[in-house]
Amino acid sequence: MANKQTYDFNKSVKELNVSDLKAKISEDQLRLKKLEFAHAISPLENPMNIRGLRRDIARLQTELKKKEMGI
Repeated sequence: MANKQTYDFNKSVKELNVSDLKAKISEDQLRLKKLEFAHAISPLENPMNIRGLRRDIARLQTELKKKEMGI
């Protein structure tokens, strides 16, 4: 199930342009900070969300780098 979600995420990311990618990265980084802060105060029900969000940000940054390099 997780592989299908990752595949769909990667497919949707490839369709974004550079400015959309930058906006999505900054939005997700803010969401990550809020999640980490909430987890520090009281444990989250599913802390794996933090890992997933970090990985999504990394995927977005990788795709941004590819687009900037023209690959």
